[in-house]
Amino acid sequence: MDIASLIGLIGTLGMIAGAMVSSGGIGAFIDTPSMLIVIGGTFFAVMYRSTLPMFLASFGAMVKVFMPGAKKHDELITRLTELAGIARKDGMMALEGQEVPDKFFEKGLQMLVDGADESKLTDQLNRELKAMKVRHENMTGVFQAWVDLAPAMGMIGTLIGLVAMLGNMADPKAIGPAMAVALLTTLYGAMIANCIFMPIVTKLEGYSAHEVLYREMVVMGLKFISRGESPRNITDQLVANLPPKIQAQIEEAA
Repeated sequence: MDIASLIGLIGTLGMIAGAMVSSGGIGAFIDTPSMLIVIGGTFFAVMYRSTLPMFLASFGAMVKVFMPGAKKHDELITRLTELAGIARKDGMMALEGQEVPDKFFEKGLQMLVDGADESKLTDQLNRELKAMKVRHENMTGVFQAWVDLAPAMGMIGTLIGLVAMLGNMADPKAIGPAMAVALLTTLYGAMIANCIFMPIVTKLEGYSAHEVLYREMVVMGLKFISRGESPRNITDQLVANLPPKIQAQIEEAA
């Protein structure tokens, strides 16, 4: 569970709700026509911009913002070092059935056991890595569409409200509801884009970069094992991808 995401979302919405309450009550900020324009309009505009499978999958991807399940780079280095020691001592066949933390790692390790050379190994794994990047970019693009379209729908709602207001200037009772639509649609669009979906885009981009680095390190580590490099040398080359603090921790553990 990513506590920062949960607390950040609750805190942001809580501060806004508190400001609304102190300004006269939340009821004044709830308007059904405005919600239909911004929330409903953005929902279908994003669907129109995306493929249906990708659009539907995006709702499941939102869970990753709060429960990313990010893999640890230091644990990966430790495991690759252990496997390198086994391979040097007992040969590649000794890697058969060794426990690894994920399917990508498992596939690469099995290729080593099956006798794949370095070129074939890295080519296959890099193709899978590239495909993963494309999937992540497409998914992030769906959330970016919410960021782009919600303020635009808010502006459309503002224009609708202003047209309704200007068309009924003779009726004072119609001015208030029309102004509410004009202003609240802008508010809803700004909240949806900046308080909900922009942080999601930033979080997913960060998690994607973390996963890409993890898989690149898997490819590097398996490539070094295929060359028969020493476990110590593999550790030194892989820790270069990590922050100095984590490098120091790994070196101390070694």
